[in-house]
Amino acid sequence: MTRARRMSRPAKAGATDEVRPVPPTPLWRCVSSTPKAGGFTAAAASADRAMRAGRVPRMPRWLRQPRHGSRAWYCPFTLASGSDPRHESRVALLVVAALLLAGTPVCGDPPPILRLDDAIEEAQATNPEIKAARARAAAAAYVPRQASAYDDPVFSYEAWNAPESFDVTRADNNILKLSQKVPFPGKRSLAGTAAERDADVARREADMVQLEVVAAVKRAYWDLWLVHENLLVYSRDKVLVENLARIAERRYAVGQVSQPDVLRAQVELTRLVNRVTTETLGVDAARAELAALLSRDDPQSIGLPEEPVRRRLEQDVASLTEAALRQRPELAAQQASIARFEANRRSARLGYLPDFEFTAERFYNADRRDGLGAMVSMSIPLVYKYKYDAAAGEANARMTTAQAELRRLQDRIRRDVQQAFLRARIALAQRDLFVSTHIPQAEQALRASQVSYETGKVDFLSLVDSVRAVEAIHVEHYQAEADFEKAYADLEHAVGGDLPRSAGR
Repeated sequence: MTRARRMSRPAKAGATDEVRPVPPTPLWRCVSSTPKAGGFTAAAASADRAMRAGRVPRMPRWLRQPRHGSRAWYCPFTLASGSDPRHESRVALLVVAALLLAGTPVCGDPPPILRLDDAIEEAQATNPEIKAARARAAAAAYVPRQASAYDDPVFSYEAWNAPESFDVTRADNNILKLSQKVPFPGKRSLAGTAAERDADVARREADMVQLEVVAAVKRAYWDLWLVHENLLVYSRDKVLVENLARIAERRYAVGQVSQPDVLRAQVELTRLVNRVTTETLGVDAARAELAALLSRDDPQSIGLPEEPVRRRLEQDVASLTEAALRQRPELAAQQASIARFEANRRSARLGYLPDFEFTAERFYNADRRDGLGAMVSMSIPLVYKYKYDAAAGEANARMTTAQAELRRLQDRIRRDVQQAFLRARIALAQRDLFVSTHIPQAEQALRASQVSYETGKVDFLSLVDSVRAVEAIHVEHYQAEADFEKAYADLEHAVGGDLPRSAGR
């Protein structure tokens, strides 16, 4: 008796008015039956009705919608527009049913989106390393006024020939003294100049720390984006292969496939389960890295990264290198350090000159008239000239070291810009090749496998191998996307600031 007759049979007396839904056609029957024209459309419409009726768990929109706004969005099966339905309906129906009839429902609202600019702004405000560097710079800014100040004046009291009773009113002389040490002119100002240059170094070091933290945030952000994309790819394939494995078991039960096909399906499923588990742990690890940079207590509060905007790299190495040599904080810090050592060298030369001490005195005499006194003291550096010779030699050596360090930094910056630029160019070329060549070719090969499966030229699991090849292509494409973004972050770090990027297709 056909299904239509069973459904049109009159209800028995006393039966309830409940209408039982027609059970869905077994998936193995969809695979083994002869496709009809329009079968794919009908199957998709039937599956959609089943989803709307609640018989099939609905995936949330944020998983059903493509995360990429480009043609490179991952889809295990890509059907060519205008292709013959007889070549598509059976496998297309298989895929639609496998995805819609997944045993594990995914529900819930989409996680919040974490924008890269927001993450950078948060890191600049909350990262403890940046805060510590800024505090060190603020502390160094207070040093110049201390270094250039005079020594504290000294007040002294002296009693001459006081009685054993310590009655100072009966002493022969009571002397009050006020003294002030005065360095040779120029020494104090040079000390203040050296301290100011130290403060400049501290400020530039704070800029260096902020630049490094921002670059680390960008790298961690795109690492998190990459593991999310990989997890999405492997999760979709896991759901697909789970259902394909059940289909293979059912076809094996009716003798349509051999046992090795079932075993290979289980091996493939095990591989995907392992990859999903690994990528899930990778998401937690990437969240922990980004949360540490943002100084968040709960890594789970990190939202989903936003999609990268397609960009083109149009700067040349020469202009980037020139900008880096002009604005890298390391160079500014080293130049300030050279200025500090120059001040130290000049101060060492002044070390051969004497320092002074001026003293004013007031005498209170017992038997004579009270009076005033004055005294001037002067150091004699030439007595221990070797000490100042050593100080001058040290200052000259440190100056030479600082100049050589500046040259080393310039060479390193040129190298960093060159390497980061080349990494970005390589990643960009790989990304463009995946989008324009590799992905279309892999999907074309998948469509050819679909046709071969329809005609019986390949076995069931060969189709899974084609899906696996497309999966690998898309994983590598996402890796190239992330590599480009991280290389661009390294390039911005090498240049010393954000760079404009022109949009491209």
